[in-house]
Amino acid sequence: MTETTPATTWLTQEAFDRLQAELDHLSGEGRLEIARKIEAAREEGDLRENGGYHAAKEEQGKQEARIRQLRDLLERAQVGEAPPDDGVVEPGMVVTATVAGDEMTFLLGSREVAGGDIDVYSPTSPLGAAINGRSVGDTTSYAAPNGRQIEVRITAARPYAG
Repeated sequence: MTETTPATTWLTQEAFDRLQAELDHLSGEGRLEIARKIEAAREEGDLRENGGYHAAKEEQGKQEARIRQLRDLLERAQVGEAPPDDGVVEPGMVVTATVAGDEMTFLLGSREVAGGDIDVYSPTSPLGAAINGRSVGDTTSYAAPNGRQIEVRITAARPYAG
């Protein structure tokens, strides 16, 4: 069996700082807030029928999962400037492409980088892997889950500006 390592995630310094601040809050004050909620709900009595207690414990579980996700992401992050504006598709680029006849615009990268309302495709997704390293004007294809080949024509690629 081959061991795989998680992919590096490209982040701007601003995105890295924003995620680090979120991690610092969640693992510090955020944990204290959840502990206070759990303690307050515990004081209300029977835990089996205490909706507030169960909601606080569920919130705690979600928060701990987010802390693990952020730690992993930040450990794998490559911080740097946006890629060059040279028309080559790579993580950190906003790509406009005709996919199966429909024009789409999306960020190739991590959802954590995108703070706005832009769709995001991972460089390891079928579409992302097919276009990564290609240039404006190139046509390529990738296999859909049903086995059908989806044609992609890259019409624009520019660095993501946030």
